[in-house]
Amino acid sequence: MEEDLKFKTFERQLNLSMEALCRDLFLGNRESIKINKEEVAVKNLVKIVNAALKLCNRQGFAAMSLRDLSKEAGLSMGALYAYFTSKDELLRIMQQHGSLVVMRVLQGQAIGIDDPRARLRSCIHAHLYLSEVMQPWFYFSYMETKNLPKEEHKKAIEAELFTEKMLIDIIEEGQDKGIFKPVQTALLGAVIKAALQDWYLKRWKYARRKVSVEEYAAFLVDFIESYLVSPSS
Repeated sequence: MEEDLKFKTFERQLNLSMEALCRDLFLGNRESIKINKEEVAVKNLVKIVNAALKLCNRQGFAAMSLRDLSKEAGLSMGALYAYFTSKDELLRIMQQHGSLVVMRVLQGQAIGIDDPRARLRSCIHAHLYLSEVMQPWFYFSYMETKNLPKEEHKKAIEAELFTEKMLIDIIEEGQDKGIFKPVQTALLGAVIKAALQDWYLKRWKYARRKVSVEEYAAFLVDFIESYLVSPSS
């Protein structure tokens, strides 16, 4: 990923439309979904996921009933049960798929970039651009992690720490090569992760200030590099 890659280019190259995301979700859960025809399944999954994201954003997952979801999605209760057996299963599937998409995209955008500084920029841009495309899904995943069963909650936390670990590894490699200054890498990774989360958790704040995702990415990269990059680099 080039450092100056624009958001629209990123969005076009990765094709992260809701239809594409739900197609991947269907293909990854064919054993549990009781619909054989892919096009039918994907069409209804788009309705279900959009409805779940809308309702959870409005009233929270715990307050959402399957009847609420059925009405919002325009599907019968029987149709819903063909895709998942309970609210908990829907939450688990959506959480797991969101985490897989993040891992796949971040790793894919880092491939072939040997320079740690350029790779760090790529990782930051990719995460922000991805969260812009999938903002309702990112917000949902963050807010609803608390409702997961213990084992699934643990997996969700591990998925969140994946991004921090990726950032820390890049920073440590840059330190080894003399590109980055000696800093507390774990703390810096956590701070960067928090700044990435702020974009999709408080999207309204940046919309009010008319800050675009490209502007936020550029500012965050400059801010981090002013602290991290060695003067001689």
